[in-house]
Order: sequence, then C-alpha cells, then structure tokens
Amino acid sequence: MKVIFIKDLKKQGNKNEIKEVKDGYAQNFLIKNGYALPATTSNLEKVQKKVVENKLEETLLIKEMEEIKKKIEKENIVFKVRTGKQDMMFGKISTKQIKKELNDRGYGIEKTAIKTNSDITSLGVHNIEIELHKKVIAIVKIKVEKE
Repeated sequence: MKVIFIKDLKKQGNKNEIKEVKDGYAQNFLIKNGYALPATTSNLEKVQKKVVENKLEETLLIKEMEEIKKKIEKENIVFKVRTGKQDMMFGKISTKQIKKELNDRGYGIEKTAIKTNSDITSLGVHNIEIELHKKVIAIVKIKVEKE
C-alpha cells in the first residue's frame, strides 16, 4: 500500500514523502496513529498544494528575516561593566542579558537563537551570531566598556 507521510517518523519516512509499505503496517500503525494518509489522488493533490504553500511561506519568512538582519546588524549595543585591577571584568555578559537588550529594542529574539561559545568575560568588541532563521544569521557587534 502506498502512503503519504504527514509527520516525520524516524527511520520510516519524512513529512510529505510517498512510500510503499505493507498493508497491515499502514492501516494498523501509520494511518491509525496519524503518521500517514493513503496515497489517493485527492490526498496527493492536497499534499502537493500544501507543499507549494509551505514553500511560499518559507520564502516570505526568509525575506522578512533578511530585513530584520539588516536592522539588527546596524544596532550599536554597549554594555557598561565594573572592572577591577588591570581592567578585569566583575562577572560576565550572558546570552540572557544580550536577549534582554535586543528585546528592549523591539526584536523578538529567543535565547536559543543567540549563538556564542561562551559568555563575554572581557572588555572590547565582540561579534555574536544570532540565528534568525536556519538560512539567515545576523552578526551583532557588542561593545563592552568599563563604567
């Protein structure tokens, strides 16, 4: 029996994939649990239409994220910190603080979108990657100065 996967199923099939599987497996597991639909002509048309719509939405989302990227890369983010001897910082600048600063400026950034190897622990300018979309990554310059 041919089925159209409507959800990803590990080691079996990916969403919108058409596959030939045994009848019992299709009826008793895949279709019953909502992982797949029978590969009828009407279901094929629905899935193809949905794939086209998803591609259009994805394209629009990427364009929107590109615009946000242009704006966010122009931002001048400065953190003032207390320092001790030899200009060593007390504490660090974390991704949580960066997220708060960006969200205060009107960007809806999630903490998980901020890609950094470690927290910022030194004065100077640091480049931080922000993953707005899988295909759109913005580089934000963060300047850390002493008070």
